[in-house]
Amino acid sequence: MLTAFTAGLTVITATELLDKTFFIAMYLAMKHSRWLIFSAATSALAAMTILSVGLGQFASFLPKSTVHHLEIALFLGFGLKLIYDAYKMPVVDNCDRVLEEAEEVVSKAEGKLVAKSTGTIWLEGFLLTFIAEWGDRTQLATISLAIDKNPLGVTAGAVLGHAICTLIAVTCGKMLCGRITERQLTFIGGGLFVLFGILAVFEKS
Repeated sequence: MLTAFTAGLTVITATELLDKTFFIAMYLAMKHSRWLIFSAATSALAAMTILSVGLGQFASFLPKSTVHHLEIALFLGFGLKLIYDAYKMPVVDNCDRVLEEAEEVVSKAEGKLVAKSTGTIWLEGFLLTFIAEWGDRTQLATISLAIDKNPLGVTAGAVLGHAICTLIAVTCGKMLCGRITERQLTFIGGGLFVLFGILAVFEKS
């Protein structure tokens, strides 16, 4: 369980920082209570994590050897894709551009709100984060980890990783954005997945 927890925590932290949900939370926190947005975004990411772990656990119905080979393929494939994506990213990261994209997403959503009470703002943060996370690299990462690792460990590690990243986003996201790039973090995330894939090759099927 400790291995699954550590894997979930490290991979999610590396891939969630400066992700699109990170910037959505950062922008919302500039307009509303940062702790309200933290609560909404973290709840949405926790819900998505539980769903993703559940999807990964469906693989347990497959033959053990198939699960083993599927795990290796997903780890290596996803890791190499992240490294390729990082290679294609600009060396100089434009945080202002990404933040403007998040602002556009939020503005469209807020244009449909009738009233901006605490409840509607929380729901807005929850839904925007949940929708943005669907099909995102961190969801795919969680599904991959949950295929052959302890589901409770993966869930706990991933939720904690999301919470840490969201806390950074709503408190000092802009400062971090100027010190580390999405390209660097994507390289790290890809490297971790390739490492997990290589280690999985030597595990008994």
